[in-house]
Amino acid sequence: MPIRVIIVGAGIGGLTAAVSLRQAGCEVTIFEKSSFVGEIGAALGLTPNGGRVLEHLGFSFQKARTCTLKTWATIDGLTYNTLNQLDLSNAQRAFGAPVRAVHRVDLHTELLRLATMSGEGLSQPVTLKLGSQVTEAHPDGTIVLQDGSIHTADLVVGADGLRSVVRDAVLSEDDQAKPVHSGQAAFRFLVDTSTLRSDPALASLADGNTDQLSLFADTSETLIWFECKVVKCKTLLVFILAKKLETKKATNEEAKAAMMAEFSHYDKKILRLFELAENVKRWPLYIHDPYPTWVKGRIVLVGDAAHPMLPFGGQGAMMAIEDGGILGSLFTNVLPDQIDARLSKFQQLRKNRVSRIQLLSSVRAGRENEVDPRISQYADGPTGSIPTTHKERTIHDYSYDASADLEKSLASDI
Repeated sequence: MPIRVIIVGAGIGGLTAAVSLRQAGCEVTIFEKSSFVGEIGAALGLTPNGGRVLEHLGFSFQKARTCTLKTWATIDGLTYNTLNQLDLSNAQRAFGAPVRAVHRVDLHTELLRLATMSGEGLSQPVTLKLGSQVTEAHPDGTIVLQDGSIHTADLVVGADGLRSVVRDAVLSEDDQAKPVHSGQAAFRFLVDTSTLRSDPALASLADGNTDQLSLFADTSETLIWFECKVVKCKTLLVFILAKKLETKKATNEEAKAAMMAEFSHYDKKILRLFELAENVKRWPLYIHDPYPTWVKGRIVLVGDAAHPMLPFGGQGAMMAIEDGGILGSLFTNVLPDQIDARLSKFQQLRKNRVSRIQLLSSVRAGRENEVDPRISQYADGPTGSIPTTHKERTIHDYSYDASADLEKSLASDI
């Protein structure tokens, strides 16, 4: 009998885990509270550490319409002058995979295809139950839905995000220390490429530098992350981080007005871009301490349910992908009486690395030496290094090979 797995949540982490566990021969069912109606999210950076995991799972970067980023430019937001550029074109050689950009919806769609497709020689497709709100989870592998129905499996994977229900079955209220507001908030919105092309002041943004990630900043704490997707997909992402912002929920017009006021000193091209923004999202940014454990009984947490992060470093989705990939690999040819040991191995493999990145996510690039000193307790042994510069952080994040780390760890147990 195959290992029966329930996954709560069908986001990036949940679907990656589903694909990986399916390929490991498990019988997988996902319970997702939404109905997948409408496009959600925006673009994100797909760095080499996450890209390698997806490649191992048979992910089609072509179907997901990814684009390869060749440069990372830091631009003065006041003058629009380029301050410096980081060459990303050698990422394949240096890290074993390129740095890519992908729309969350395209990433999600391709993972969903891998999870549910059927065909000769393929393992049993993942069962996806939409509109299924989980209200309780228990360490014995049982979940309860809002309709009162009870479902049981050999393993429950909590991939239900920041406001995880499953986490409550793993951690006490005291262990889930209240997050601390970072003093920052973020805006995010998409602008259709055709809209940029029709505006004389912004046409150059639509047709140039589609392989560049641009960081707009000034000498204050204000920061803008502007990431271009392939032109044919007709979307651009503008991601803004700033300190002097209210944290209450805002309407589109309120968010846009606050954004315009905060960046009124910026170059007129950027301000014009803000004027064209539609469906502006704003949310406060909170710092979460690493949780003491992700495992209890037959429950394991992955992604934001296990380790919520701030956006600095762009590794939140990558850690969810790493989690899912390693979890499936650990459950290849596993018997029910081996589950507890494999969950312990999962936490052993993931906890220190992810906790380092979680703490680093609270500081922007170039300020790694300002990170919480508690990061030292998550070093890999007494000789393990902690990134103290942007270059060290990039190498630390991008060069990690999840499959190789797993093989090395399993070999040491023999």
